[in-house]
Amino acid sequence: MSNQLSDRINSVTPSATLEMAAKARELRASGKDIIGLSLGEPDFNTPDYVKEAAIQAINDNYNSYTPVDGYVELKEAIITKFKRDNHLEYTPTQIVVSTGAKQALYNVAQVVLNKGDEVILPCPYWVSYSDIVKLADGIPVEVKTSLENDFKMTPEQLEASITPKTKMLWYSSPCNPSGSIYSETELRALADVLKKHPQIIIVSDEIYEHINYGVTAHASMAAFEDMYDRTVTVNGVAKAFAMTGWRIGFIGAPAYIARACNKLQGQVTSGANCIAQRAVITALTESPDRIKYMVDEFKERRKLILGLLNGIEGFKCNEPEGAFYVYPDVTAFFGKTLNGTKINNASDFAMYLLENANVATVTGDAFGNGNCIRISYAASEKEIIEAIRRIKEAVS
Repeated sequence: MSNQLSDRINSVTPSATLEMAAKARELRASGKDIIGLSLGEPDFNTPDYVKEAAIQAINDNYNSYTPVDGYVELKEAIITKFKRDNHLEYTPTQIVVSTGAKQALYNVAQVVLNKGDEVILPCPYWVSYSDIVKLADGIPVEVKTSLENDFKMTPEQLEASITPKTKMLWYSSPCNPSGSIYSETELRALADVLKKHPQIIIVSDEIYEHINYGVTAHASMAAFEDMYDRTVTVNGVAKAFAMTGWRIGFIGAPAYIARACNKLQGQVTSGANCIAQRAVITALTESPDRIKYMVDEFKERRKLILGLLNGIEGFKCNEPEGAFYVYPDVTAFFGKTLNGTKINNASDFAMYLLENANVATVTGDAFGNGNCIRISYAASEKEIIEAIRRIKEAVS
């Protein structure tokens, strides 16, 4: 009975990406040919050199509980990665390894937020941000952005959203779902606003860091000297290394936040998987050039899917600079009736595409922007071509 459950869990919305994936699986099980473009999961295999490291760890009998905050050797690899890729200097006491970047984000919210604290979320944001904040009794404050501005928040918007209750700012760059990247200049402009409000802690989600198509260089908020002691940098190996199921994420943070996350994690999950941690040491130690073949392929798919979507009347796209999603505006279809189905919003449209085009996407409502849908191009060119053909036919 739902009235026996906590108000906390009853206030949480199921993950829209996982929910759509589940519906797609149900339809496949019933015999329908569903093309899944909803999950944020690379369709590549984990690189062989990473798998070999995991096999070696098994043969070396790594099977015991791990330190709550991660193996010392993995923390050193993370420190090296931060210095090499982001020009960030961290010590082992500032690193916490978790069971995926999602747990890392949850930990940070739980140890920083008190009831009623506000968290600024530029929209669109990753689907779980809002509910993770709510689970910590925080209040999500959504800042609307536009396709015309590449879905990036301006300094003026940030300033206008700050109140005496503002405790944190969360953002991702490259962004899930828009693929937008904040340049160093754009981050500096946001930092100039934030330095006037020293109570605000910044969470910079950089999980798509290496999936960057070379237009805007990756930049980290913590690289600014005046933001370093206020920024939690979140990353992991799921996306760039095609290791979604290995479940390893990590933070570089002010030491007091890292200690608090370690304390919390010790009472919840303890340390992350031992074999996965040993494999990630190798993943992070090797040059990022070794995964460039995946980025090159994603770049070709981006060109393909944008060309196809721009050929469908009613779809309005910008050109994402990173990640592996397009986030088209589909408001042209709102208020219309397609094959007997009234389209009132993005959720209606995404469900219509699933049921009439046999293509799974995700409603933009889940990301805080109800004008769009998210389409993943982490799929083969053949699947992309067929999926967009079906979508075009369904909306014509």
